[in-house]
Amino acid sequence: MTTQAPTPTPDGTTPGDAPASAPPWARYVAIGDSFSEGLWDPYPFDDGTPAPAGTESDAKQRGWADRLAGALSERRTAAGAPALEYANLAIRGRLLRHILDEQVDVALAMQPDLVSFVGGGNDILRPQADIDVLSARLEQGVAKIRATGAEVLLGTGFKAGAGLSWTRGRVGQFNANIWTIARKHGAHVLDLWGLDPLFDLRMWADDRIHLTPEGHRRVADAGLVGLGLEPDDADYAVALDPLPPAAFVERARANAQWARTHVVPWVQRRIKHTSSGDGRAPKWGEPAAWPPAEDAR
Repeated sequence: MTTQAPTPTPDGTTPGDAPASAPPWARYVAIGDSFSEGLWDPYPFDDGTPAPAGTESDAKQRGWADRLAGALSERRTAAGAPALEYANLAIRGRLLRHILDEQVDVALAMQPDLVSFVGGGNDILRPQADIDVLSARLEQGVAKIRATGAEVLLGTGFKAGAGLSWTRGRVGQFNANIWTIARKHGAHVLDLWGLDPLFDLRMWADDRIHLTPEGHRRVADAGLVGLGLEPDDADYAVALDPLPPAAFVERARANAQWARTHVVPWVQRRIKHTSSGDGRAPKWGEPAAWPPAEDAR
């Protein structure tokens, strides 16, 4: 496997210069879809007012990858190493082929030493999805990244319930292939299937497809564990205390509202062959020391 040395950071250091106690990665690039873009875990609006969490808004979204970058950077600087450089190329609505065609080469041009690559969820929601074809495409992307010497953090699919429980068989098959790909290519895995708190609607936004800030926080800790590090919160994987069961009428009313507000627009986009990410640019398109200054957000 040929390797490509990462470009030195602005102060002239490289990953090998980091103290032994610091996370070894100096430049991290996230690629993927809405999950890695961070829906719906918002930063404040540009004027400083809080944005609504767990629901759609025009605010820039934070998400687990930004949070993971923050944790890695904080640990590096605490150990006397330069801050982590970070870019996030993920865009909502992207299918796996879009991530491969539009993001992988751009990410590799940045010469990262760590790439998180989580995708395929939007494909699995489509009835014609072929899991083996998706897995083969994913493996090609992983092999291309690993050939540069960069490490890869993959992510398994969620254990969905309620209206998306029909995806479990497909996601389980995809996950099995992800673990195989990781073993073959020496990649890390963010285990979302086994993260018990995510099997709780309180972790999910009102669209039931994206996470709340608390969900993203727990996923960021799972990302640290996937990279072989200690989590910031030792209880990140502890399930929430159960709520009393909701009445049938209340559940039916909530499900009907969800279908009208979120399912119907999704179906309409499929019919029109449009995407929620059409015309959008990456939120952090160039690697920079993390976290950015408040005015840069």
